[in-house]
Amino acid sequence: MKYIFVTGGVVSSLGKGLAAASLGTLLERRGLRVVLQKLDPYLNVDPGTMNPFQHGEVYVLADGAETDLDLGHYERFTNCVLTRSNNLTSGQVYETVLAKERRGDYLGKTVQVIPHVTDEIKTRIREVAAQSGGDILISEIGGTTGDIEGLPFLEAIRQFILEVGAANVIVMHVTLVPFIKAAGELKTKPTQQSIAKLREIGIQPQVLICRTEMPLDRDTREKLSLFCNVPLDAVVEAGDVEHTIYEAPLNLFEEGLDATVCKLLGLETPDPNLTDWRRFVERVVAPKKRVRIAVVGKYIELQDAYKSIYESLTHAGASLDCGIDMVLVDAEDIEQEEAEKYLRGVAGVLVPGGFGDRGVEGKIKAVRYARESRTPYLGLCLGMQVATIEFARNVCGFSDANSTEFDPGTTNPVITILEEQKDVTDKGASMRLGSWKTKILEGTHAHDVYGNTEALERHRHRYEFNMNYRAALEDKGFVIAGTSPDGDLVEMIELRDHPWFIACQYHPEFQSKPNAPHPLFRGFLSASLAHED
Repeated sequence: MKYIFVTGGVVSSLGKGLAAASLGTLLERRGLRVVLQKLDPYLNVDPGTMNPFQHGEVYVLADGAETDLDLGHYERFTNCVLTRSNNLTSGQVYETVLAKERRGDYLGKTVQVIPHVTDEIKTRIREVAAQSGGDILISEIGGTTGDIEGLPFLEAIRQFILEVGAANVIVMHVTLVPFIKAAGELKTKPTQQSIAKLREIGIQPQVLICRTEMPLDRDTREKLSLFCNVPLDAVVEAGDVEHTIYEAPLNLFEEGLDATVCKLLGLETPDPNLTDWRRFVERVVAPKKRVRIAVVGKYIELQDAYKSIYESLTHAGASLDCGIDMVLVDAEDIEQEEAEKYLRGVAGVLVPGGFGDRGVEGKIKAVRYARESRTPYLGLCLGMQVATIEFARNVCGFSDANSTEFDPGTTNPVITILEEQKDVTDKGASMRLGSWKTKILEGTHAHDVYGNTEALERHRHRYEFNMNYRAALEDKGFVIAGTSPDGDLVEMIELRDHPWFIACQYHPEFQSKPNAPHPLFRGFLSASLAHED
């Protein structure tokens, strides 16, 4: 097993996760089996209870783990199917160490960061390596070198390198090389200081990924190589991608990153076959047609809050040789005015998930617009719940229809809390999570889209369709297109008299890939193109 640790320096948000995922893409196409892991220094046990405005989306794995959004990059860019072991936080580490101390596992010893915390981190790295059966484990360390909370992870890596042998490990440092406009030159000092911090800890990077707005000239590369003690061919330029993040693997390939990594690790492999990846990128960059899609959300200001949804639209668009012009609409804006002002002229309306009552009435207005204007509609999680509420109010005449999440006293709770959720008090990791089967009704649009009577999809919710209202809604043209295998839970709905109106209780965006778009997104865009024509 070979190991690659990805660290970051100077500033945050440099794209360590994207660099790790892109390297995974290149190594997989050299025939290697790659697995990725995220080590996050924050004290939250997982990001499940964190604010999307601060942290971005919570990415849900098949086993129900709520994880960092970088794991979405890992699964989209590679063939990895990740589990909860692939995302480790300081919260999980300390929780485990303290539980062991309470049980007496340490036999009365004084429990310390070294060796107990660092041993727990190393154990988790070894577990992922052993479970994967892969050739290479790429572990990304969150945060920035020098952050106090990241020190135990860096110390654990220093020890780990000694234990497995330096010949089997690469440390890849992602750093910023800023361009000072007034001086007209790139500055290497921040990177030098960042590397100095790592070397103080006892870690020497072998590869530098240099995030820069300007091309690295020969002199700058030589300076970085000399002062950072990194081979010249391992100083890799990583400029901003021009059109799409999916250009990143191609750019890093041109810089020879994968060849350098294989040489440093003593791996003999063929050159990567990137034909399908290049074709996908070409379709994203220069599509033959374009379509306007409105995304009506609660966290629109932060792009990362709906990261997987935006990427899923990109994947589906590329498969149809179609570019996406996204119209991002804040649901609270629609609450104050008519939906038509914001949605008129779009070819499709997508309402994503969310929690809490803020902006919900705006989402309901957006659903009504899509239903009455016969505009293709795709609702995800909360997007299915608001579609149900809108139909119950405006078609069935239940004027106060609502979810008990937003109005506990409503006399028509068409959406209500899951029975097993009623006594739950702890919010973390307590929802209906992970992959669950859906039974799809034949003769529905959903069946046409999936081409199957069964689907396995990832969930993250506490509230469900209230089956007491099934007959009343179905009588007016509401179609329950998918249920749990036992028929007790509604997983998918559509409207009988609408060209294309589908909403699901699950999150299909977590299973879409560049060259394997999710069928719901592809079907939605196909219908949107037809509607626009």
